[in-house]
Amino acid sequence: MRSHDDDDVMFAELDHVSVLAYREAVRRGRFVPDVLAGHLGLDPDEMARAERVLRSLRLIHPMPGSPAELVPVGPDTAASGLVAPAENQIRELQSSVTEIRARVMALAPAYFEDRRDRNHREAFDVISDMSVVQSVLDEHARRCKSEIMTVQPGGRPAQLMSAVRSQLPQALGRGVRSRAIYQHPARTDLVTQAYVSDMTRQGAYVRTTEEVIDRMTVFDRETAFLPERMATSRPAGAVVIREPAVVGYLCDVFEHLWNAAIPFQPDADRGRPVNEDVKRAVIRLLAQGHKDETVARRLGMSVRTCRRHISEIMDELGTTSRFQAGVEIARSGLLDDADDAGSPGTMLGKTGRWPSGVPAGL
Repeated sequence: MRSHDDDDVMFAELDHVSVLAYREAVRRGRFVPDVLAGHLGLDPDEMARAERVLRSLRLIHPMPGSPAELVPVGPDTAASGLVAPAENQIRELQSSVTEIRARVMALAPAYFEDRRDRNHREAFDVISDMSVVQSVLDEHARRCKSEIMTVQPGGRPAQLMSAVRSQLPQALGRGVRSRAIYQHPARTDLVTQAYVSDMTRQGAYVRTTEEVIDRMTVFDRETAFLPERMATSRPAGAVVIREPAVVGYLCDVFEHLWNAAIPFQPDADRGRPVNEDVKRAVIRLLAQGHKDETVARRLGMSVRTCRRHISEIMDELGTTSRFQAGVEIARSGLLDDADDAGSPGTMLGKTGRWPSGVPAGL
């Protein structure tokens, strides 16, 4: 067994003196301590330490047939000799891990069969630990066979969806259908644009809408994940729902949102003004009397961005107060015209013109 002292030598620094001694030994073809010490001007203690370091790193070793003579060894050969035991140990550990995984995973068919039976008896699970939530989401994403439906408020997807996102390319490769609904501000987020562009090229479908109620993920129309509501002193977990009637209802809610949403294809939508969709939603919520913070939260944007949209709306209406803006919106019929628009992606009316008295570009 190697001692602690051996470890200290093994991991000793290859210092300047040891390097000089090694280089001189390479030039001479031999490591002769007395000769090298005299040539390099080293005292016996320095030379002895250099020899210990070079031996421990296997950069010098006895000549075959003449153990008293030391010769330098190439760094590649020395490195191979040093790491060989660790590499062998790693291979043994990998083999053990593979064997253990195979033995345990042999129970997977029985587990999933019994789990399906249990699902009919256990309709709901509340998971408070986010790491467990991620693990369960990851498991369902790997096992998904037909469809993944997700609803994500705001711009960038929250942490709860990261497991689904990581497994989505593999699911699409298996032929799983993926549909996701975001809010309109997601169209202006560069990270989300890049992700959606990549996923839609692989076959996913993405749409955006003005408002959604909360996050939701449904796998194969059998299992739904909703955010936990009552957590206050810790990050919210998730509620797992397997009860067929409730899952069916959530699927109907998704379809309702999907049918009213606008396709989001970043590669095809380049140059399309998305602010019109957002401004229409801002106008509608302002007309209902909501404050800036409420409008921002419901539309999934920052309060700062929300206030910027409100300021632009007021400038384009030529008003200086919220009250004046509300009066102008009501007088011009802008909100009614937007709600009756011929296509959901524009604030223009069916005629393609702005209502009388409302500046173009709002």
